[in-house]
Amino acid sequence: MARDGSVVPADPQAMVVVKKKTQTSRSWILIDAMGQGSMLDVDKYAIMHRVQINARDLRILDPLLSYPSTILGREKAIVLNLEHIKAIITAEEVLLRDPTDENVVPVVEELRRRLPKLSDIHQQQGDGKEYIGGQHDAEAADEDESPFEFRALEVALEAICSFLAARTYELELIAYPALDELTSKISSRNLDRVRKMKSAMTRLNARVQKVRDELEQLLDDDDDMADLYLSRKAGSVSPVSGSGAANWFATSPTNGSKISRASIATARFDENDVEELEMLLEAYFMQIDSTLNKLNTLREYIDDTEDYINIQLDNHRNQLIQLELFLSSGTVCLSFYSLVAGIFGMNIPYSWNDNHGYMFKWVVIVSGAFSAIMFLMITIYARQKGLIGS
Repeated sequence: MARDGSVVPADPQAMVVVKKKTQTSRSWILIDAMGQGSMLDVDKYAIMHRVQINARDLRILDPLLSYPSTILGREKAIVLNLEHIKAIITAEEVLLRDPTDENVVPVVEELRRRLPKLSDIHQQQGDGKEYIGGQHDAEAADEDESPFEFRALEVALEAICSFLAARTYELELIAYPALDELTSKISSRNLDRVRKMKSAMTRLNARVQKVRDELEQLLDDDDDMADLYLSRKAGSVSPVSGSGAANWFATSPTNGSKISRASIATARFDENDVEELEMLLEAYFMQIDSTLNKLNTLREYIDDTEDYINIQLDNHRNQLIQLELFLSSGTVCLSFYSLVAGIFGMNIPYSWNDNHGYMFKWVVIVSGAFSAIMFLMITIYARQKGLIGS
């Protein structure tokens, strides 16, 4: 690869290679409006000069730094940091970082499929080039006449929402059986398994919450949404269909989920009109909010399981206390019997014991009976008060 910033054609076979995360990657892939991809091996200064963004904006895309999910609108670019998707979107091209990452490869393929318009597809076929997409892709391109930056943004939002939804589904598959097994049998193995699962759920919940908060912040601020209209700021007008509406149908690049959205019934767009982008963001906000609700439901299930386990442990603890009280009562009764027997069993001469040897036997018998009656009364009282089971 050229180190002077020159463009090198992408190797499709090299896209499946997984890069080690301990290495700092300088590789980018550039995808233009025709869906053609080219690999770039450039430093951050060349990227800053190409898309005209600041160093602090490019720092957000550094894989070695931990930044929350962010969507920033700049004068000529959109800086996108959504988990593993780190991209810079302009009005004519998309720069995607670490294209060889296993989670980024499906995003690259979807960008190549979804970015070309129908007119561009016909131009490619007219020039004798074979279009890699099928009839469904051509129909989708015909119906989706939104600006280039919105098509790229839509692919990124679909990918991250589907990725987080898939991680949530995988967590649910192992979480609910583990919790049910813990309620049936409390053991160190099950407790450790649930502990690890709860830690994973907490981390995933934080990641989903960050994406949701970013989308919600954009939806609440019309100025931030207006900054994402790169084509409008460049002087172009948002295209509309003949009926004055743009119908969008999205297919997920990861799990094939579809998001149906209402068409935008407007024929004019002014500088303050953000309805088109608002509909796009709202659709994925609802999807990521649904994922967050599933995680919250799982958290509530975990809390209920913990409460149930605590109740079980408290019940066992109470049973041990009751057993201890019962044994202590028996010890008190036996101690009275032992006291009487011990007094009469000592080798001490008693004047009243002469010719009355049978008194020792009767005293021992009476004291034993008294101890037994006393123990029985304590047992009946404890059962009446519910201290011991029947």
